Amino acid sequence: MRPPTGGAGSADAPLPLRHVLTLPTEGAAVRLARETAELVLAEWGVPRHHPSVGPALLILSELVTNSVRHAAALSETVTVVYTAGRGTFAFAVGDRHPYQPSLYGTHATGQGTGLATVVELTLSLGGTAVVRGVRDGRGKSIWITLPL
Repeated sequence: MRPPTGGAGSADAPLPLRHVLTLPTEGAAVRLARETAELVLAEWGVPRHHPSVGPALLILSELVTNSVRHAAALSETVTVVYTAGRGTFAFAVGDRHPYQPSLYGTHATGQGTGLATVVELTLSLGGTAVVRGVRDGRGKSIWITLPL
């Protein structure tokens, strides 16, 4: 999974802080991904009461839940990448299911409310949401970038 760029220094530099978590694609992954996000953010000095933290945890939970519900048959694991830099927190949820959902436009609304809510909440916080395919064509990651 290619991390976003930005943060401290050049707009072309990768975000300097990074943590990767790979879990079995099962229900407990949601709780573990969320707890890991809380620990990583605290370690990186982001206060729990920061306005982006609660929504970020909600978005993360929804994305991991989607992988558990919809990708488990083709993906034994779900990978969460957490990354941050000055003024930016980004995370990705990736699995090996080849389906790449549309996050924007008319196709996004037909997928149910989960991804539409993720995109709406992300944009309302001034963030971005992007789907990136895995280079071998067997999977994808959904990257969320939020300002801190």
